[in-house]
Amino acid sequence: MERILLVFAIFLEYLSQLQGSSAVTPVYLFVQEGQDLLLNVTIADSDEKAFVFWNFNQTSSLVSFYPGGNSVSSLYKGRIEFSVNNYSVKLKNVQKADSGVYSVRVRSAKEEKTQAEYNVSVQGRVSPVNLSVDSLSWSSDSCNFTVTCTARDSNISSTFRCDNQTKTCSQDGGKQSKLTSSGASLHVHLLNESITCHHSNQISSAKDSKPTQYFCSQSDDNKQGSSTDTVVIIIVAVVPVIVVLLIIGFICYLCKCKREDTQGVHDVPQVDPAVQPQRQSQTHDSSGVSPTSNHCSVGPHSGSSGSRGKSLPESLYDQVEKPARS
Repeated sequence: MERILLVFAIFLEYLSQLQGSSAVTPVYLFVQEGQDLLLNVTIADSDEKAFVFWNFNQTSSLVSFYPGGNSVSSLYKGRIEFSVNNYSVKLKNVQKADSGVYSVRVRSAKEEKTQAEYNVSVQGRVSPVNLSVDSLSWSSDSCNFTVTCTARDSNISSTFRCDNQTKTCSQDGGKQSKLTSSGASLHVHLLNESITCHHSNQISSAKDSKPTQYFCSQSDDNKQGSSTDTVVIIIVAVVPVIVVLLIIGFICYLCKCKREDTQGVHDVPQVDPAVQPQRQSQTHDSSGVSPTSNHCSVGPHSGSSGSRGKSLPESLYDQVEKPARS
């Protein structure tokens, strides 16, 4: 008997799909991807024994209620939770493919009508955005720049002009907007002396905001950076040259010292060991004066008659005796 009722319910559902739905005001729902979708419906007490059918896009059946039982479509088994008492259903872990129109039809002994209709849009969270400057021109009177608002799957650009005297800015063409491929809205606009890049859909939003002076100050930073770069280049070019010169000078100094040491060694007189004793014997006289003395006296030589009358002085300084004055 239960099987017969089930077949009959499916047949009635098929007929309701062919007949179309009555005019109802659709309810628009926006659900974040991965969350659950709750579909509520109110059935009059007089229709407690009616047949209730939940459909998706008027073609696919979710669940059917009939007196004494219910039936869940094989496509949604494990994802559908429902209450037999109030005919509400919950679709778990919705994905973007679940976006569409969900409707519930009620067939009673008196009439058949669409009780409710939901236009559901499943959306993911929007990606973060980044606000960057593309071009910048600066003068004493004005600051002109173009910014780009970039999201994961799209970007939008806009140009701004700022007066340096009055500190006011304007946006060329006003607020710029764009619809991304994922169905989100991406726009950039000027508000309260700040430029804001806004990325949003019906369930989430992300933004990046910077004051206008942030962009105009980039020109000053670029100038300072250029001067700094010049100084760095000069330092990098000069320092190695100085280091090389110091190294060359140090090497030359070492070579000069080595050359002087070599010459000093060669200047030391070399004494023949065979001659040295003879010279020592000649340099000692009877007075016992050491030949190493720097001052020697010149007197009569006590040597043999074959020798000269006077011996040669052995030092650089000699004392000469002068005859006494009469």
